[in-house]
Amino acid sequence: MNDLPDSGSALVPFLQLGHPPDRTSWEGWQQYRRTRDTFIPAPRLTLAEYQNLSPRRRALHDLHRTATHVNMRLQETPMSVKVADLMRQRLQNNAVKFMPGTRDGLMINGGGFQGKTETACSAAASFEDLWRDIYQQLLPNPMPGTRDLFVPIAYCRLPVRATPKALCRTILSHYGDPHPGSLDDLIRSVRDTIRDHNTTALLIDDITRLRLHREDDQDTLDLLRELMDLNVTLILIGVDIPNSGLLRGAYADPRTNQWVFPDIKRGKSHNEAASTQTERRFDMVDLDPFDYSTPDGIRAFLEHLAGVEDQLRLLRAFDGMLTTGDMPEYLFRRTHGIVGLLRRLIEDGCAKAIATGEERLTPELLASTDIRLGNLADLDPTTGEIPDIPQDVQPPRQERQRKKSRNTVFDDQGDRSAADG
Repeated sequence: MNDLPDSGSALVPFLQLGHPPDRTSWEGWQQYRRTRDTFIPAPRLTLAEYQNLSPRRRALHDLHRTATHVNMRLQETPMSVKVADLMRQRLQNNAVKFMPGTRDGLMINGGGFQGKTETACSAAASFEDLWRDIYQQLLPNPMPGTRDLFVPIAYCRLPVRATPKALCRTILSHYGDPHPGSLDDLIRSVRDTIRDHNTTALLIDDITRLRLHREDDQDTLDLLRELMDLNVTLILIGVDIPNSGLLRGAYADPRTNQWVFPDIKRGKSHNEAASTQTERRFDMVDLDPFDYSTPDGIRAFLEHLAGVEDQLRLLRAFDGMLTTGDMPEYLFRRTHGIVGLLRRLIEDGCAKAIATGEERLTPELLASTDIRLGNLADLDPTTGEIPDIPQDVQPPRQERQRKKSRNTVFDDQGDRSAADG
């Protein structure tokens, strides 16, 4: 009870003013890095405690519960742990490597809404926390607005219509640096910016928007590979990378299991280092959905559901609400084990449970809850960024009733005439 917001300036401490952080800008990335684990969830109240609140306090608590459900913490899964561990290892190894030459990159592959971006950004932010602590002892305090601003991590998204100029402008926009007019000046400015700001890792999301049958896209990929000469770790994030054409011209090294990109000496490539014959190497790691066909996969899915359940603030929730009975199988069939779809279903289901007074999640309530993916204007459906959502998945009990028709062979049909015998 004492944890509920009081009147005064701290009335709604769980709400944040302004827009969510835009990670594609330096300021937005820093806001994300500093605030990513700071949300305070709503206190747990019993139904009796909730009913004893005044109408105003009850409305505020409902708002806090809603904020809790839509700001659930990022939960680790066996798949995301594999990706995050490899990414942190790659970032640390390359960061302390002082020999000249290219740095091995990393490709993070997976379907839409499987948590690739959040997993990569979380791992990158954790590395930056560590790297800033180390560099605090080596660098003087930078002055905002000057070229000595320390930017160890830069994150951007590939434009839908990718060209070398568009990519350069996107990267420079992260730092807030000006955009020169010519392509040569843009490339030179990107190289200078990455060096001058001591950038250790460059994350480029939605990389499979590249269509390598277009010459502009081939030149854009060549430019990306060029950036590996800058002692920066290149992290490429995309949907279905193996079938996107992005690996065209690359081969898998049987000794290292890495993808090797030889230098391109065709088209209008702006590869200044082509004469060095330097090969660019990438590891590719998959972020898969949950698997419900093996005991280990089922166990991992149940553990994930238990973690989600622990974050919910429904007044009639109970232990095992998401992990017992028919609920786990139903949730898997509704989402195909895709964490983004599961999260959206739970969010909207909780909103409906609060609005209707049900105050718990059931298969029947979730069956009437559509999975809405919100604003998809910045996603490209042609690249698989928007997953297929399972349709017409009935609750288990209704499905059993529909499937199990009653056998009437031995039923008493009443008096029948001899002719019917």
